[in-house]
Amino acid sequence: MSATFPVCDAMEISPRFRKTVEERIERLERDAATDEMNLAHLDNEDHLRRHRRLVALQRAEALRMRLFLDRARTRLPRPMVEL
Repeated sequence: MSATFPVCDAMEISPRFRKTVEERIERLERDAATDEMNLAHLDNEDHLRRHRRLVALQRAEALRMRLFLDRARTRLPRPMVEL
């Protein structure tokens, strides 16, 4: 039996949080690319397997975060001067 979940409005996040998540995505993708290039320098098959898994996890986490940002709305910043 499958569960049905109510459709929720998009989550609203602050511009600062969005920027933090975007920076984390960039780091994950950059680290995955660097780690993938380093695979050529590894000889041990077990180490190669673990390193490939690390790269896959970094890319999966970056994708998960991108999907989150696609569904989230960015809250408008509060006015600097009270009206």
